[in-house]
Amino acid sequence: FSLPYQSHVRLEILDVLGRHIATLVDGVKTAGIHSVQWRAGTLPSGVYFYRLQAEHHNELKKMLLLR
Repeated sequence: FSLPYQSHVRLEILDVLGRHIATLVDGVKTAGIHSVQWRAGTLPSGVYFYRLQAEHHNELKKMLLLR
């Protein structure tokens, strides 16, 4: 993800029922491009969602975990 300016960021993983699976980022990040790896552990293959929240931005996107 990229940030145009420094802000508090929260990046979460949710399952298809909206249950919280993991929080990958929860803190202040500087402006620029950032990357995060999700170590899914023993979670089964399937559809998951990530929610990215920053000061003036809220995004929810679908992703597919394949094993």
